[in-house]
Amino acid sequence: MTKAVALLSGGLDSTLAIKVMQEQGIEVEALNFTSIFCNCSSGSCGTGSCGTDAAPPAKEEKGTEGMRAAQKLDVPVKVLSTTHHFLEILKNPKHGYGAHMNPCIDCRIGMLKTAANYMEETNSEFLITGEVLGQRPMSQRREAMKTVEQEAGLEGRVVRPLSAKFLDETIPEKEGKFDSANLPAITGRSRKPQMELADIFEIKDYPCAAGGCALTDAEFAGRVQDLLEHTEDQTVNDYNLLKNGRHFRLDPNSKAVVGRDEAENYRLLGISLEGDVRIALVDHPGPTVLLRGDLTEQNIRFAGGLAARYSKAKEEPQVRVKVTYARSKREPYELEVRPVAEAESEPIRIQWNKEKNKAFKRSLQTSAV
Repeated sequence: MTKAVALLSGGLDSTLAIKVMQEQGIEVEALNFTSIFCNCSSGSCGTGSCGTDAAPPAKEEKGTEGMRAAQKLDVPVKVLSTTHHFLEILKNPKHGYGAHMNPCIDCRIGMLKTAANYMEETNSEFLITGEVLGQRPMSQRREAMKTVEQEAGLEGRVVRPLSAKFLDETIPEKEGKFDSANLPAITGRSRKPQMELADIFEIKDYPCAAGGCALTDAEFAGRVQDLLEHTEDQTVNDYNLLKNGRHFRLDPNSKAVVGRDEAENYRLLGISLEGDVRIALVDHPGPTVLLRGDLTEQNIRFAGGLAARYSKAKEEPQVRVKVTYARSKREPYELEVRPVAEAESEPIRIQWNKEKNKAFKRSLQTSAV
């Protein structure tokens, strides 16, 4: 029996790609990649794989979407984290970023290189992906697909069953390992053909297409750019912090993060490191604020003022806050602060700026020359 490795995200496309190849008698093993940039809010990578362990317990749910899909397809699956490798790619990707901060082509090359090694380990003959020609503007163009194959050392051995009829004939096709005439003919961004095929195979409860990579989200991308500009050695903790709260750049070395709800307040407690300060209101309900960087009195007071601004006490002249040094034996203390006005906070709020992002990308290109 012909054996292949498949990239399985758990989404509908990769699930269908495996299913149609199974129908042709191909034995499949799956690889499921996770990273800190999985958009966990949509359930695309399950619980615990890329979030913080400090998150409050939610509905019990075991494993990633890929693991659950593999179980339904009855294929063995290996789950691999790409976070640390991805952090290096993100600093200056060879093939650049997409519309936001998504280095899709470099990311894809990295995954296929890993898959190529796994193919050798499992004596598999080719790789299966759920890519659809024309679905993604950066990585699922014909030219990009060829580039990814070549740089991953898998030229001619990547089978994209959903769009195979529109792509060059692959080596396993030429060798008669499967019949492309019996494969779907799907291109473009519409999900309707996939949903119709899912009905035929009675595939249900698949995640919506809104998940994926957080780096394609404008708000998150703005925070990533700010981090890359102001922090030389970024850590997983730094990126976990970007997922939570409202972010404010106080000075080149310092920023404050304001929790937006109880769940984020809780997560900020877990994300905080030694050297961070946590601030909360004493006499009123309100957000937790995490201050990271230079813990000057001015920055602590401003962070306290942000906590007051996003509470019901924002109209009061003075508000009492409690200052706690994270993971430190130093005693907490209280002080009175003035709520920060919107005119003070909005100019320093870290947000997506298209023109600033273009300038950032140009600076990377210049430095690479």
